[in-house]
Amino acid sequence: MVALRAVVTSVTLFGSMSLLGSCLCHGPSGTRTAALATSPSPAPPAVPAMDSAPTFVEMHNVNFHLGGDVVMRIRHLQGVMRGRDGIVDFDDSRSFTTWVGSAEAALGADDLTNLMNNHVFAYRGAPLRNIRVELKDGKLVQSGILHKGVDIPFKIVSDVSLTDDGRIRLHPVDTDIFCVDGDRLMKALGLTMQKMVDLSKAVGVTIEKNDFILDPVRVLPPPIIKGRLLSVRIVNDELVQEIGPLPGSEAQFASISRPTPTPPDTLVKNYMYYRGGRLHFGRKLLMQDADMQVVDAEQSDPFDFDIDHYMVQLVAGSAHTLANAGLLVLMPDAHRVTRLELSAGGEVVSSRDTACNCKAPPLDQVRARSKKP
Repeated sequence: MVALRAVVTSVTLFGSMSLLGSCLCHGPSGTRTAALATSPSPAPPAVPAMDSAPTFVEMHNVNFHLGGDVVMRIRHLQGVMRGRDGIVDFDDSRSFTTWVGSAEAALGADDLTNLMNNHVFAYRGAPLRNIRVELKDGKLVQSGILHKGVDIPFKIVSDVSLTDDGRIRLHPVDTDIFCVDGDRLMKALGLTMQKMVDLSKAVGVTIEKNDFILDPVRVLPPPIIKGRLLSVRIVNDELVQEIGPLPGSEAQFASISRPTPTPPDTLVKNYMYYRGGRLHFGRKLLMQDADMQVVDAEQSDPFDFDIDHYMVQLVAGSAHTLANAGLLVLMPDAHRVTRLELSAGGEVVSSRDTACNCKAPPLDQVRARSKKP
């Protein structure tokens, strides 16, 4: 009898402990609760975040190369830059985003042609190819090949306007298909461009009836730009765009001081200025609380800057440390620099094209200008 009671007591105690363990390990929904309090699991790794201290950027008269073959002609730009893992890295143009506060920039016909062929419609099975863009008499003219079972040559003359949500509308005023009146032909057949052109795989471009609608920011190759188109117009041979902040992006600019930072050299008209945050450039240099002005060595025309090959310009130029530990960098234009072959070690070597007057100004002149209040 005593042995039987001992067995019953052991079974009862074991069952109670099992029940207690079950209560500690599982909540009402069956999830582990109290057990986590006694044996905490390691926290998941933190997701890399954008830098809490952005880099202020200001540009004046800069022809900024995007994707190697598209040149954005920046008249002026102010904004902030945020980079992956908190670093704006010039050596990786895909690693950072520029949030535009205000800007005016233009694209030429050749740039629009390259943009359409080499970026917007560069995917396999794209319905449009061999596109050529012209800007004539205040109109945008597109010609090329539409593939719809067979190759169909086309030419479309369009008015350019702004949509309510900040995109570019290309409204056809004259269409030729197979070198005949495309407007009458499509009307007779009950067709529209929307029915004829499949843009399901395209990024940043759609069609509404016969109107092409372009998102002017999404269609651009890296670096990434965030902003909203405020106006668009054709001036001579350029598509000029005014860009403002993206709605809801106020937090991106909250940490920028007012008035905005002033570059060291206020006499030059072609430059880029970066202030605050962390900036990596020259492959090996990392600036904390960045303060760097990049100045065009030839001020007679816009500063031609190629972000994907800027090392060639950097090596061909010169850099000066200022009294406040900031940097003043003088660079020749990208098109004025002679590119040499890459060495076996991967370093870029180059020489100044002195025939194009790319030599940097004397150091005493640079220092004198940098002291100007």
